[in-house]
Amino acid sequence: MKLATLNDNTRDGRLILVSRDGSRYVEVADIAPTMQDALDRWNEVEGALKARSAELESSSIPSHPVEISKLHSPLPRAYEWIDGSAYINHIVLVRKARGAEPPETLETDPLIYQGGSGTFLAPTQDIPLVDFNWGLDFEAEIAVILGDTPQGVTPDNALDYVRLIVLVNDITLRNLIPPELAKGFGFFNSKPSSAFSPFALTPDELGDAWKNGRVHLPLRTTYNGELFGDPEAGPEMHFGFKELIAHIAKTRPFTAGTILGSGTVSNEDRSRGSSCLAEKRMIEKIDTGEFHTPFMNAGDTVEIEMLDKNGHNLFGTISQKVVKV
Repeated sequence: MKLATLNDNTRDGRLILVSRDGSRYVEVADIAPTMQDALDRWNEVEGALKARSAELESSSIPSHPVEISKLHSPLPRAYEWIDGSAYINHIVLVRKARGAEPPETLETDPLIYQGGSGTFLAPTQDIPLVDFNWGLDFEAEIAVILGDTPQGVTPDNALDYVRLIVLVNDITLRNLIPPELAKGFGFFNSKPSSAFSPFALTPDELGDAWKNGRVHLPLRTTYNGELFGDPEAGPEMHFGFKELIAHIAKTRPFTAGTILGSGTVSNEDRSRGSSCLAEKRMIEKIDTGEFHTPFMNAGDTVEIEMLDKNGHNLFGTISQKVVKV
């Protein structure tokens, strides 16, 4: 199934089902009024949602055209937004960029931080620029939305709790990170509201691209109208979602609607480009001794999307413009 949330000027929006080609939708308020309600009652409503989705695909019920600009984040707010950093190439490059060494447990223990989840940006909402000197950057990622997840799940059964998959622009203020981390207490001001893809997919929609807790497709980022990167999301994800879920559930359970990110998708093969400006800047520094690419400024645009092997846009496109506030 492909699900989305209409921005109807209420805090949590209105849940809809979207056709596989992303062009049409149907209302499902009689089944579940919001995405969070559906997640809370997933075992109860999944069958009815699947039946309505089949009716949509067969065109046996009336539908409406999808307008991406009228969609909110699939979850306009969430109980928790937790982000990992599962791509080792990214960790190494961005640590070099701020003069830090990778942790000794780089390959054995996942990096995780907990971000703000009370407000998310809509997939076509402007990115506010308060101060250029804060170092505004995009980060293209994949995330899973969990159902109720008990403490102590293992990698063997962790994927049983994945309900939906989305794309993320995990917006970061790079120049605020070093002084924050120097306090020894983690990210906060450096992590403003993130944006998520228009559509959330159940794992079965990805077919054989979803395997071993990883999405085996390229994640495409376009920056100011030009391809910035299309790294493969699957092979170099050192910790898959099953390991990330087991890691976060080591000491506590998680409620339905928790979002867990992969971290910035990154490949060692430089020909695939990057999923954030910080990586490109570090490569420039390694090659030339200087940073050349600036961080984002007013008027810059970024688009993040994932195409299947037939060129179909699976999650819709995160399409944002930076606006000075």
